[in-house]
Amino acid sequence: MKQCHRFSDNLSRRQMLTASGCGFGAVAFQAFAQQIAAAAGNADSVHHPAKAKRVIFLFMHGGVSQVDSFDPKPKLSEFDGQDLPFKGLDNLDVALKHRAGNGKVLDTTWKFKQHGESGAWISELWPHLAKHADDLCFIKSMHTRGTSHGQAVAMIHTGNDNLLRPSVGAWVSYGLGTENENLPAFVSITPPAGHGGTRNFGSAFLPAQHQATTLGHSASKPDDATIEYLQNHGVDKSDQQRQLALLQQMNQRHYSQTKDAQVDGVIQSYEMAFRMQGVAPELIDISGESKATREQYGVDQKETAEFAHRCLLARRFSEAGVRFVQVSTRYVWDQHSNLVAGHTKNALSVDQPIAALLADLKQRGLMDDTLVVWGTEFGRTPVVQGKNGRDHNPAGFTVWLSGAGVKPGYSHGATDDFGYYAVENKVHMHDLHATILHLLGIEHERLTYRYAGRDFRLTDVYGEVVNEILS
Repeated sequence: MKQCHRFSDNLSRRQMLTASGCGFGAVAFQAFAQQIAAAAGNADSVHHPAKAKRVIFLFMHGGVSQVDSFDPKPKLSEFDGQDLPFKGLDNLDVALKHRAGNGKVLDTTWKFKQHGESGAWISELWPHLAKHADDLCFIKSMHTRGTSHGQAVAMIHTGNDNLLRPSVGAWVSYGLGTENENLPAFVSITPPAGHGGTRNFGSAFLPAQHQATTLGHSASKPDDATIEYLQNHGVDKSDQQRQLALLQQMNQRHYSQTKDAQVDGVIQSYEMAFRMQGVAPELIDISGESKATREQYGVDQKETAEFAHRCLLARRFSEAGVRFVQVSTRYVWDQHSNLVAGHTKNALSVDQPIAALLADLKQRGLMDDTLVVWGTEFGRTPVVQGKNGRDHNPAGFTVWLSGAGVKPGYSHGATDDFGYYAVENKVHMHDLHATILHLLGIEHERLTYRYAGRDFRLTDVYGEVVNEILS
């Protein structure tokens, strides 16, 4: 992978370009150019043959309880209402000890069953997903940094819990570029507005065109999940073309005088914004989807409509050549109390759409080269908090992957007998990121960007590929 260098912003030119009236608005200078920076070039090539061409990342915002979803623990029933009998409690850090002591052991409400030929354990919270048990690869020994949402959300999205860093999708865009010249490499559908906001899909110090193009925000209704300001209805396309040509001419003149490599990045952003106008609106419009597809996803059902629409958009953008599509729920999974009501409602809203996405990708032949990653910022404790709730637990939780390059019907790692912390084949968030890059053909230690005198990478100085889950 070649390194490239960050250049400082030229604010006067930025102000001039913003005022030019091209109508690209947020697309050109929010979705692509929070900073005006040069694209010094994408990666020359992948480091090894890629198993996956694209990634769909499904983010459950708030913290899904692993012991109520995919990690059954009979000890919760045996010790229900009692103190947690951990001999190893002294080995946990202060914050986690405090959480473990907050309440008595809380048994799960939901029954677990083994599903498929693989015998994967999945609770009755996820009846639709359970039908795809043999397509899922579970990592049940995840752990991460950060006991607060802000830290942990940043960690899963950027690989750092407290500093501004490029998001995973931005690194993928920087490393591989786009498959479709009319679409960006990175799209974030309804990204989280809180707990980091734009940093969860931003490019930070990477060239600015690697930031995600966003569709709405986490609270957007289906019809509002659009690319803001994609089209300026006050200016027709021919006028915009002439304006773009004028900007290119001005930028080329500026470049000939200053040799400022920033200009190329500006031109690329405007060109992409204009090209998207002919492609993106059609992708966002799902009215042409068949009745059977809409029913499969649950687009017209009240409980599932919102996330069904998002998953359908994810399939459409992935199919069109977007490298990294990020799909987020609302911030609804944080059940410090009323776990049963909250998790029941939340799972109902996403279970059918996610299962439909997996089935649709498989039916279209896309699962062979698409990696689907389902994740949450952390899990939840095995002890009660508040009124029948559970607290944050970064020490042990579950994610799953499906599709290109991962073992189907496989479970990796384990938490302790109560589902509190990872004890077997532990996988840190850095390891998950390293594995995603590996499946895309990228060696995480070689995908670097030089900034402020040092080489940065997604996994910082950590991370190991989880080879055991690779097919």
